[in-house]
Amino acid sequence: MSAWPWPTTADVALRAFAPSYESLLIESALGVQTLLASPEGNIAAPNQIRHYGEWQIQCKHSPHDKSMLLVTWLEEVLYRQEIHNQWFLDGAVKIEQHDSGLTAIVQVTWVQADLIERELEIKAVTTHKLAVERVAEGAILQPPDPDVPEFQGPGWYCDVVFDI
Repeated sequence: MSAWPWPTTADVALRAFAPSYESLLIESALGVQTLLASPEGNIAAPNQIRHYGEWQIQCKHSPHDKSMLLVTWLEEVLYRQEIHNQWFLDGAVKIEQHDSGLTAIVQVTWVQADLIERELEIKAVTTHKLAVERVAEGAILQPPDPDVPEFQGPGWYCDVVFDI
């Protein structure tokens, strides 16, 4: 597990770790799925018929900001669940940088979302306490909550708060 939830005053937050920024996008999306699904849903998801595709996500808010690309990506994961009935299972990410900004091209594996039992609804991905940063080799990142482990670099981490 590379993503851990932690409580905030009225919402829920998630910290994810990964060796690269690209893999951080995947780990944070998997963390969101774990938050949303019931324990039974988390067990059932990988046992469903898998579908494959490519999702392209361009950050238009702040075109060269990796933190906003992560927010846009998580919004896309939630949108795909609700509108296209696609429950994200896994993926591989390539980041392209253009004059117009950053684009994440993600080869995704998904299952039908209506087959996954949920126990939580996320209304929005917020930028409150948003952090997306590289952790230098040997640096230690302290946890925001006792249930979240510390992280030693090198790698990337994110903290994201969700409105529930």
